[in-house]
Amino acid sequence: MKPIGVLVMAYGGPDKLEDVEPYLLDVRGGRPTSPAAVAEVREHYREIGGRSPILERTQAQAAALQQALGEPFRTFTGMRHWRPYIQDVLAEMTGSGIERAVALVMAPHYSRISVGVYYQKIDQIQPRLDIRRIEQWHLLPGYLDALTGRVRAALGKFPADMQADVPIVFTAHSLPQRILTWNDPYPAQLRDTVAAVMQRLGAHAHEFAYQSAAMTPDPWLGPDVGQVVDKLAGHGQRHALIAPIGFVCEHVEILYDIDVALQRQARNHFMHLERTEMLNTAPAMIDGLAGLVRAEAAQAGWI
Repeated sequence: MKPIGVLVMAYGGPDKLEDVEPYLLDVRGGRPTSPAAVAEVREHYREIGGRSPILERTQAQAAALQQALGEPFRTFTGMRHWRPYIQDVLAEMTGSGIERAVALVMAPHYSRISVGVYYQKIDQIQPRLDIRRIEQWHLLPGYLDALTGRVRAALGKFPADMQADVPIVFTAHSLPQRILTWNDPYPAQLRDTVAAVMQRLGAHAHEFAYQSAAMTPDPWLGPDVGQVVDKLAGHGQRHALIAPIGFVCEHVEILYDIDVALQRQARNHFMHLERTEMLNTAPAMIDGLAGLVRAEAAQAGWI
């Protein structure tokens, strides 16, 4: 049987501090970033070790997916805004004899200006491949089960007599509010994920917030997680658990925005803040994604 490619895609991030400016140039479609903003972003990366770990984390997920799938599948990893770029990986796939592939973005929730952009990029490249697309997996049982397990484990970091009262703050990356004008499914899918996790957890105080909004003139979806932490502190809450459901591995939005900036804010309120461990290669999620890939290949008649 001919091999079937699996293109595992993620956003990308700089490999070193010197890469921050060209990385931002790519993110902004060739528009330069102000020196002050470059310096600020570079400082964020410096505080998390001088680089983004997203490539290695995504490669590990692709390797785990390869192990779960077996033959005739072959996984490849491509980044939207840094090396290895999606277009280069598609060329590598065709050069290695791949004629058909399933594409998957390591982001469970669909928006036209997030996951949709990956597939727009593929369409612009017009690769010599027959490509099937997985566009959303926000209610994939394996993903939900893995999230629920992470939340339960993280609640265990709090004193036993307080765990029942620790509010869970689910988060996802904010997007510009203009997505609401075209009935984008992103907010509803996030609500559905939260509801499905809470159905598994049982009754527990929880909230949802957005995070990591860009500093642009346009309004972004809220509330912001920082506002929610302020509100909880104002109500006398001294403990909170952050559960980033819109992300599946560590990168700057987790390692800096939550682990540095939000933790600093919480300490100013004398709050004990924890976050869930990221899913990374959680077996339940990987097995679930492998099932989606097989289903797409079967529907195409490839297996």
